[in-house]
Amino acid sequence: MTSLYTVIAEKSGERIDMLLAQELAELTRSQAARLIERGAVTLRSVPVKKNHRAAAGEIFVVALPEPEDAELTAEDIPLDVAYEDGDLIVVNKARGMVVHPAPGHSGGTLVNALLWYCGDSLSGIGGEKRPGIVHRIDKDSSGLILIAKNDCAHRALSAQLADHSLSRVYEAVVRGRLRADAGTVDAPIGRHPTDRKRMAVTDKNARNAVTHYQVLARYNGYTHIRCQLETGRTHQIRVHMAHIGHPLLGDPVYGRKGPEKGLEGQCLHARTLRFIHPRTNAPTAVTSDLPGYFTAVLARLGEAAG
Repeated sequence: MTSLYTVIAEKSGERIDMLLAQELAELTRSQAARLIERGAVTLRSVPVKKNHRAAAGEIFVVALPEPEDAELTAEDIPLDVAYEDGDLIVVNKARGMVVHPAPGHSGGTLVNALLWYCGDSLSGIGGEKRPGIVHRIDKDSSGLILIAKNDCAHRALSAQLADHSLSRVYEAVVRGRLRADAGTVDAPIGRHPTDRKRMAVTDKNARNAVTHYQVLARYNGYTHIRCQLETGRTHQIRVHMAHIGHPLLGDPVYGRKGPEKGLEGQCLHARTLRFIHPRTNAPTAVTSDLPGYFTAVLARLGEAAG
């Protein structure tokens, strides 16, 4: 089975593989290139060539195959395990890794790696393609993600996610210098009215969304912030910060398109998780270090400011 997606070029001269990777969240540049080689990307019903440079207004049709219905396979992919016991596991996900299978990503996901690492000890509540997954983070975001090893733990942790007692703290770099040292964005989020791949602040078919932020450091034209989610909507931090005029550095969907400060993809790291342990009822906190790509960005911003 194949799904068709339409991509419209906003500017001229952009490589077709880069354009597709930016507009379709399911694709990396290498996957986009493979689709082009197979003739799955057309312009006016004619397959495009891999060296095609888009012209503004060109409309491309992408035939994206659905993930295979075959049973998921375990894959020996290294995992950075931040915490683990008999009921749950917290993984520090690398940026670029997809959490669960989706169109264009039938393998190489966090779920494939977890099946190898955990074997049969994963909750089945998330379904066949999302075993044990309590919440998710975007492919190009890094950081901590919580996985349940049994259904009892999954139900308890999901309840905490629903009543907002499961605390998730992120760090990000945004464009522009935030004036206030701290603030709250309280704005409903729903699907973008014309682009199904994007979310937007809207009153139509939206759900309430609240993000608290605090400034950690200011640089020339950028701000390093900490964000705490009160709710957990898709792309929440990315949408909210763009809504107040400070999109995330490197965010090709809600900010400036194309690499920025050497970064492809948003500068966003899920740094801390706090929850009540489902078996012991003890308050539990797991924190991860900022990854190399993030500290490299801060170093470059610091050198420029200096």
